[in-house]
Amino acid sequence: MSNQEQLLQRITTRPGVMSGRPTIRGLRFPVSNILELLASGLSQKEILVQHPILEPQDISAALIYAPLKMKNTVVVHAA
Repeated sequence: MSNQEQLLQRITTRPGVMSGRPTIRGLRFPVSNILELLASGLSQKEILVQHPILEPQDISAALIYAPLKMKNTVVVHAA
């Protein structure tokens, strides 16, 4: 399994969590929140300080997931 595939396993979608939106590791932390924080200008380090529930790999996973989702080619592994 490639590193990218391992990171993508951190992205989960469950109907009972955040209305089925893609989240990080089944937590109530949507992938879109990470992308919004990055877009607002926060660094990865700042995000990790402000949200200690996150790990560096979670941010990497969100950055890999976003363009795949835009192409509609991502496979999400449910937790």
